[in-house]
Amino acid sequence: MPAALRARKYNRREAVAGYLFITPWIIGFLVFTLGAMIYSLAISFSHFNLATGRMRPGGLDNYRALLDDPRVAGSLRNTLFFAVLAVPLEICLALLLAILLNRVRRGAGFFRTVYYLPKMTPAVATAAVFLLLLNGNTGAINRGLRAAGIEGPQWLVDPAWVRPSIVLMALWGVSGTMVIFLAALKNVPRDLYEVAALDGAGPIRQFFAITLPMISGAVFFNVIILTIYAFQVFDQAYLLFWRDQNNVAPESSLFYAVYLFQQAFRQFNFGFAAAMAWLLFLILMVLTYLQVRIGNRYVYYEAER
Repeated sequence: MPAALRARKYNRREAVAGYLFITPWIIGFLVFTLGAMIYSLAISFSHFNLATGRMRPGGLDNYRALLDDPRVAGSLRNTLFFAVLAVPLEICLALLLAILLNRVRRGAGFFRTVYYLPKMTPAVATAAVFLLLLNGNTGAINRGLRAAGIEGPQWLVDPAWVRPSIVLMALWGVSGTMVIFLAALKNVPRDLYEVAALDGAGPIRQFFAITLPMISGAVFFNVIILTIYAFQVFDQAYLLFWRDQNNVAPESSLFYAVYLFQQAFRQFNFGFAAAMAWLLFLILMVLTYLQVRIGNRYVYYEAER
């Protein structure tokens, strides 16, 4: 048998084996992701009450209602505020922690584990801790500020400080982003720093001339992922303010995902909630497209050298 024919048969068998291995994922994707998306798109054009199970055609009514509902616009503003504040802060804090850990030689594994532990904390436990920390009268944060001569705000009551308090809680899980930066820093060639040091470049110049360009791919990836996450933020706002239906939560804590949840599982207005979900999908698609177009101008790819 010719070698070329044997190679084709071997490649065909390899391809068949590969598809068989990923068949469970393909089935799961088609049923639970793509199928669910198509179904939600269909019911977004209907009036579907989840409690009664009744569905009737609605055309574009749900999408018109999105424009008329002031809480949709308000929740989008709150979510945008969160994204603009939380994404840069998490990028900077995660990069700082990664640089510090990258310099550790002894006990590096221990410190990495300690820094990553907050990411493993359940969201409910984190919310309980931050309810105590952010208490305006007896919270540890305001006590520390008071000891420094600063009168802390009412984090969970003052509308101006509600969103920053949610940002603080979100930064608790910064270690996930930190791990990605740490892996990127490990791949930066050490000889670049040695050459830069011989040329007289200091630490700050080395960071902007070597470190940042070499890890720009990781920065770009984290910015996109964190932006998508920020527009879907739910746990922090819901657990701090909306878990108890008897409490009156400030409107500044009403995030888009929280309002979507209320429409779907409290008001049982599933058609409207599906329309909200697709509006969020379109917003994220546009934002991601813009980030990719802008980011490709500044991201360094080693394969293009």
